[in-house]
Amino acid sequence: MEIRIGVQNVAREIVIETDMTADEVSKAVNDAVGGAILDLSDTKGRRLVVPAGALGYVEIGEESKRRVGFGA
Repeated sequence: MEIRIGVQNVAREIVIETDMTADEVSKAVNDAVGGAILDLSDTKGRRLVVPAGALGYVEIGEESKRRVGFGA
């Protein structure tokens, strides 16, 4: 699943691929908005830590990947 995170006062957004479900990502964002940090892991095992006060937006993508090609 692709997640796009907008950070305040930063022109570029952060884009990560994760194995988490949409509900898990939503819960992590809701927990972070309470004053903590947003802590996510991507598919390669890297961790992303963003202070909750700096979050601009979080866009949660589709859980299933779109197929490309003749068999789609």
